[in-house]
Amino acid sequence: MVLITGGAGFIGGNFVHHWMERRAQLGLAHEPVVVYDKLTYAGNPATIGEHLKSGAATLVQADIADRDAVRAALQKYKPRAIVHFAAESHVDRSIHGPGEFIHTNMVGTFSLLEEARAYWMSLPEGERAAFRFLHVSTDEVYGSLSDTDPAFSETTPYAPNSPYSASKAGSDHLVRAYHHTYGFPTLTTNCSNNYGPYHFPEKLIPLMILNALDGKALPVYGDGLNIRDWLFVRDHCEAICQVLEKGRLGETYNVGGKNEIRNIDVVTTICRKLDALRPKASGRYEDQITYVADRPGHDRRYAIDPTKIEREIGWKPAESFETGIDKTVRWFLDNTEWIDTVRSGAYRDWIQTNYQGRQG
Repeated sequence: MVLITGGAGFIGGNFVHHWMERRAQLGLAHEPVVVYDKLTYAGNPATIGEHLKSGAATLVQADIADRDAVRAALQKYKPRAIVHFAAESHVDRSIHGPGEFIHTNMVGTFSLLEEARAYWMSLPEGERAAFRFLHVSTDEVYGSLSDTDPAFSETTPYAPNSPYSASKAGSDHLVRAYHHTYGFPTLTTNCSNNYGPYHFPEKLIPLMILNALDGKALPVYGDGLNIRDWLFVRDHCEAICQVLEKGRLGETYNVGGKNEIRNIDVVTTICRKLDALRPKASGRYEDQITYVADRPGHDRRYAIDPTKIEREIGWKPAESFETGIDKTVRWFLDNTEWIDTVRSGAYRDWIQTNYQGRQG
């Protein structure tokens, strides 16, 4: 049994799908998962609905900052590993309301670490030696790069510039401290910007796809020249699986897609894909691009150097941005039911209509 915090969110939900599919493809025995998720606005159990209905996954709806709930879940399900995705992650939301980010990302991670360490200490020697705690973090903890700076490596000093990235930096430091102080078997991954299926519509790529289809403005911050290193979410999930299996305890691994692209070029690429797949009656989707005032403290460039994970683990991304964005646009075109439930808020009723009586 593996416990996945935030497993009903974007990356966590994709990880649940990837976990199940990967084990089947590799001929490994089925291993169920427990998804521990507070189900805030971005947590959607319908994302992993097929696995919940089949019983391959079990959902525990609770806050990682609720130590009693964490303790109860650990004692009941006895996982061999914890993969910790649960986080508030939207920079704009952190600017307007930083308190939730401190609560979830720092207090929540502390609470989870405390209870996981106590659980780990209670395990028999062999199970204790095999146990792993993998903490999923972000490249934003490293701050911002100029156009000529080298990409972030695992030794780049932390310099977070938003309440979101500061709260994630704090959680990274806690995880590191628990390994070095208590010998707790931690692993940390810092990833670049993810994109792909099941992405909540407030983020750049799904927002552009859906606004374009709706005939709405495509808002681009500032001059549109901010650069991000884009990573297809399933490539990220595979990296996490491999780090969980082969990573050295206490180490950090940076996971990047090697796709540094300006925001405006991301938007125009999406427009070009949509022009080909779902052409407008007249004109092009690029006609909808609108430049808006930049957000406060907008980091200019992120880029990940994945040399360490490539060398030590053997992972490399399978998707280029061109292939990944094509899969992403097609997924959003083909999954209007999921999109409609998210936009309407109806996904919040998913548990009552699809899962009542199945928990536990």
